[in-house]
Amino acid sequence: MRITVAGLGVSGVPAARALAGLGARVTVVNSSDGERERAQAAELEQWAAARSASREGGGRRADVTVRLGDGETLPEGTELVVTTPGWKPTSPLFLAAERAGVPVWGDVELAWRLRGRAGGKAAPWLAVTGTNGKTTTVRMLASILTAAGLRTAAVGNIGVPLVDVVLGEGREDGTSYDVLAVELSSYQLHWAPSVRAHSAAVLNLAPDHLDWHGSMEAYAAAKGRIYEGNTVACVYNAADPVTEDLVRAADVEEGCRAIGFTLGAPGPSQLGVVDGILVDRAFVENRHRQAQELAEVSDITPAAPHNIANALAAAALARAFGVPATAVRDGLRAFHPDEHRIQHIADIAGVSYIDDSKATNTHAAEASLAAYEHIVWIAGGLAKGATFDELVQKSAERLRAVVLIGADRALIREALVRHAPDVPVVDLDRTDTGAMSEAVREATRLAETGDTVLLAPACASMDMFVNYNKRGDAFADAVGELAANGH
Repeated sequence: MRITVAGLGVSGVPAARALAGLGARVTVVNSSDGERERAQAAELEQWAAARSASREGGGRRADVTVRLGDGETLPEGTELVVTTPGWKPTSPLFLAAERAGVPVWGDVELAWRLRGRAGGKAAPWLAVTGTNGKTTTVRMLASILTAAGLRTAAVGNIGVPLVDVVLGEGREDGTSYDVLAVELSSYQLHWAPSVRAHSAAVLNLAPDHLDWHGSMEAYAAAKGRIYEGNTVACVYNAADPVTEDLVRAADVEEGCRAIGFTLGAPGPSQLGVVDGILVDRAFVENRHRQAQELAEVSDITPAAPHNIANALAAAALARAFGVPATAVRDGLRAFHPDEHRIQHIADIAGVSYIDDSKATNTHAAEASLAAYEHIVWIAGGLAKGATFDELVQKSAERLRAVVLIGADRALIREALVRHAPDVPVVDLDRTDTGAMSEAVREATRLAETGDTVLLAPACASMDMFVNYNKRGDAFADAVGELAANGH
């Protein structure tokens, strides 16, 4: 087949390699033509030449062409387009494909269709999506599955290309996977109509990526695709009715169950919390009268409310796969979150410093702010069209003070004036990376003993930093300077 891959990067390069390795004639198109893209193109073309000359290629030429600087024109003769997640559905390339009757698959759709080609049985998918908490939940789930003795991996939007995994369908030791813990974004789900998970969870839904999807309804519909064709369990958030609505709307296999999770006492067919203990009233013999202890809240790091919810969702998916209660406990104890996700940096002079740079939207920031009692909040960046009134209203009583940074900080300042006029605000009129050190110094000046200085920006980072990781690193470095200076 003549296949066009839309975009280079983490997903595009593996897709191009996989397709060329299977004999397709691949053209990769990319709108940008910078130094990074040229290096990726050269590396991909070198790989194709080396494979063509090697015994691995079986004497068959690996046919890959890269076209930089034009991501709008559909290459002549294209029979299939495979897209990386960032490309909008309204891109001219896809409109041209639609006019020509050419199907468009995402990298996840491609991976799903290629399952089992490595030989043996394809591993089932336990899939997770949601506005926030996806990566943490998938990694918790993988930790629980591993504790149960299952061969597994956390893959997908977490940064491990699914195409590479399914074409290998195995691990370095030569054994195959029993099950995969798969993180899926709304972008990926939009282009993945055929995916059918063993069980899946939607953690939460809040406005995000509306510029890509066009509306909240379209965004929710993309998330809801994760439930289509589920065979065992559709896991929803009892505190977020929209997630349950998506379960009701899904076309699932006969016998598939709706399983809720809640931070309160669970009802039948739910997982929840009772007296500091995570309990299961879904995967027990008599869910109307019995409950199974799974773990203690203290087994979760950090034990913030939204992270407890993540743990419950992970536990529900694991239990749907038949994992014993002891493995849930052991897996949660073994799990430690990635950097920049409610990461405790230091305690200095009675003040805690917490890096939640990953809180790049209001929904994530609200969860982060709810975890602490008295907060000096560092916020701001690129708002991505968000509004902040509801966030400030819900969090106002916890705020000792606020330090604002970034391009769209005025939007947060205006919400603070409307809903928390008595909270002191420092507005740093600078967007260079050094602003973080000044922000930390100002937050320290405003903090009192027992307070938390919390970086939970509620905004994207690209106005000042390459990504949220670099923003969190700058915060940690600034706190380190404080500690080194004996503050």
